[in-house]
Amino acid sequence: MTHWVDRAVAAEAEVLRLQAVVDDLTVNPRDEHHTLDELYQYRMLYNAFAVNAWAAADTHPVVKSWTHADGEPCFGGGWFIVVATLPTGQVSNHYRAEHWDLFRIPEGIPPIYDFQSPAIAADRMLASLRTKEHTHDA
Repeated sequence: MTHWVDRAVAAEAEVLRLQAVVDDLTVNPRDEHHTLDELYQYRMLYNAFAVNAWAAADTHPVVKSWTHADGEPCFGGGWFIVVATLPTGQVSNHYRAEHWDLFRIPEGIPPIYDFQSPAIAADRMLASLRTKEHTHDA
């Protein structure tokens, strides 16, 4: 009987351990190398480097704002938007207020949102990267 009790206790402990793993993955999804939070932070930092460089070199119009073009606060407040206008169209992302100072770009009224999806914005960035101005031949 003790053998069965020991196995039941071990099985229950394993179920609780696995439930904790599932709960963690639900709250913070990940691939085999990164958590979703890490990927979002990495994307934000890369974006800050890009728009800061564009603003410093005056290569593409960039702006940050606490409001959208219609004057409404981003997500009701506590967030801001960064918009870059590439030759291929606008791309934008929202960030939490605590990251405002990472983006050393002009503050102003952002352009009217053109209803770009993430896929459209990605296509615009890829198309812009493939232009002569972004190749080593330029």
